[in-house]
Amino acid sequence: MRIIKSAIAMAICYLINMLRGDAGIVFYSQLAALWCIQMYRSNSIKNAIQRTIGTAVGAIYGLIYLLIYPELAMKVDKPIVVEITLVTILLLLVLYTTVVVNKKQASYFSCVVFLSIAVNHVGDVVPYLFVWNRFLDTMIGIAIGIAINNVRICFNPDRETLFVSGLDDTLLGSDELLSPFSKVELNRMIDSGLKFTISTTRTPASLIEPMRDVRLNLPLIVMDGAALFDLKKNRYLHTVSIPSDLVESLYETICESGICWYANVIIDDVLIIYYGDTDDEINNSLVKTLKVSPYRNYLKRALPLDEPVIYFMLLDKSEKINEFSDKLNHMSYAERLRINTYKSDDYEGYSYIKIYSRNANKSYMLDYLKQTTGLSKTVTFGTIEGQYDVLVQEDNANEVVRRVRKMYEPFIMRKK
Repeated sequence: MRIIKSAIAMAICYLINMLRGDAGIVFYSQLAALWCIQMYRSNSIKNAIQRTIGTAVGAIYGLIYLLIYPELAMKVDKPIVVEITLVTILLLLVLYTTVVVNKKQASYFSCVVFLSIAVNHVGDVVPYLFVWNRFLDTMIGIAIGIAINNVRICFNPDRETLFVSGLDDTLLGSDELLSPFSKVELNRMIDSGLKFTISTTRTPASLIEPMRDVRLNLPLIVMDGAALFDLKKNRYLHTVSIPSDLVESLYETICESGICWYANVIIDDVLIIYYGDTDDEINNSLVKTLKVSPYRNYLKRALPLDEPVIYFMLLDKSEKINEFSDKLNHMSYAERLRINTYKSDDYEGYSYIKIYSRNANKSYMLDYLKQTTGLSKTVTFGTIEGQYDVLVQEDNANEVVRRVRKMYEPFIMRKK
């Protein structure tokens, strides 16, 4: 749409210039319009202000040049010396003015406008008219750019539905990054009122990089439904920890197994991961890789039993993990826990166990989020058949955003 809007804006610039009797220079209007047609409406306004200030500063100093130069040029034998000196001094003032008014980003446009007046049009019959037309051309282009950039084809966006997407193999591609298309479209729709969030097994620490430039404004369901996290405020809004009366027994059972363990604890919005000493190279490599993040705090020491454990994670060879998983499932307290066992994608021959409270699940946390937002209708996206409202293909990174866009902003007016 940005490409199409740019082409339409160019045609409108031509049309308006024709209606003005070719009094201006359409080139300047077109440049300003293109500068204002941006991916996001907020950027469009920002660029328009920047261009307006830049043009105004350049035009003012250009006018000063036109007033001073003819008088000085007539008093010397070599007018070129006056031109060089005056242009140089005024250009310094142009740049300094943009610094004083705290609009340094507009300095380039100020210089372009000033030089176009001082260098190219000082010899015009009516040079002052050019200054006015130059400014007017830019204002026309800015107006066209903002107007076209804010045109909405959708008449009735759905702001009453909460759209919830999985992350890995769903919203992210095989490179574990959000595609440029998805990033731009998500931000655009969120800015216009889309209610969108993510539900993932990841911790907030592993969400920072892939979602860095996405303006998510709703809490995220993280840790497989064990926590609700506000990415903007860096806060855990709600957590479901393992029942305190089970932690000691479960911890003793884990320690007796000899499997390297990681206890994820949240204290005052800080994620602390206690872990045991081990000679296993894979576990040591895992800790070395993950502890560099400022959002994870690894402590190699015994677990304080009075702290709330969100979940335990165990990593070892698959055979040993499967045996211990069977043992856990036959413990008397197993029905109060949710035990997930799965093979590692990164370490061949190894598997994980993650142990949560039975009540820590994505469905519960989604219901909690719906209560806090007041949204009753939801649409979920994922790759597991039967578990989501909309089934998407794995590694088709743009499919989720395309489907969200189709449901959020239809091309025709919908009847309620």
